[in-house]
Amino acid sequence: MKKLLVVLLMLAVMGTVVFAGSSGENSSLPTLGVAIYKFDDTFMSYVRNAIAKNAEGKANVNIVDSQNTQPTQNDQVDQFITRKVKAIAINPVDRTAAGAIITKARSANLPVVFFNREPFADDMRSWDKVYYVGAKAEESGTMQGDIAADYWIAQGKQNTVLRYIMLKGEPGHQDAELRTEYSVKQIQARGIRVQELAVDTAMWDRPRAVEKMDAFWARFGNQIDMVLCNNDDMALGVIESLKKVGIFSGGRYIPVLGVDATAPALQALAEGTLLGTVLNDAQNQGKATFDLTYALATGANPANAGWTLTDGKYVWVPYQKVTKDNFRQFQ
Repeated sequence: MKKLLVVLLMLAVMGTVVFAGSSGENSSLPTLGVAIYKFDDTFMSYVRNAIAKNAEGKANVNIVDSQNTQPTQNDQVDQFITRKVKAIAINPVDRTAAGAIITKARSANLPVVFFNREPFADDMRSWDKVYYVGAKAEESGTMQGDIAADYWIAQGKQNTVLRYIMLKGEPGHQDAELRTEYSVKQIQARGIRVQELAVDTAMWDRPRAVEKMDAFWARFGNQIDMVLCNNDDMALGVIESLKKVGIFSGGRYIPVLGVDATAPALQALAEGTLLGTVLNDAQNQGKATFDLTYALATGANPANAGWTLTDGKYVWVPYQKVTKDNFRQFQ
């Protein structure tokens, strides 16, 4: 029985490093390794699909699910090195693990492009074959704050204290920390006084956001003027929770904001339950990630990959505000 359990455990671990698309590879094309922190993240699924689409006819792309576990991702990087892929693109589970990944890649002279979760600056400077593709999180926070302020002022409440709930993503993640900070800063910069009723993390996750919002409503109820969320999945969880207590019906309304402009969020905008979101451009993040990784894999100059490189290492993809007035152009 113990031997059987060991075998099953080994098979489970191997399952996490199965290479998507490894069958039917074209041996004349370079092979790239891509690790996504977890496949069931809505936004990252869009980035993953964009990478795969842009690779068609140009490269074999082996995309793996790190299942939100850093040791699993570390093993996947080892597998990429063993398979002698030409370059790797990593969406790290834990941004603090980037240094160890860079050490592995450097020992194999394997160029690495991080995306969506930004490594620390010291790690980025540690080797000349390390790059990053993402968006400036403070921009999304500022835009979310503007949407919130526009609504509050339009209601004639600019002289009224705005009492809010904040739902954060993963603690320590630069997007979570900066979106949280800059959304509130921007509301205040627009001359609106604020009161934080509560802040908590739902780890980017919709079901967790439902649970958190259920508890917040039980505690604060009608004191809540607005709910700010670091991403759309959490915002949709908040909306789901609020619907259970009759908000969004019978004239009752609490504005909820997210970030990402996912398809379900755009549907919520159409229905009038989501006040606004901010486009985190998955299509262009995926394209930039592939273009940069492909250039490195083929020995081309990454500066000629079609994207502006800031400080020779960073590709920044801009955000855009999305509200009921313009959401249709993003559908």
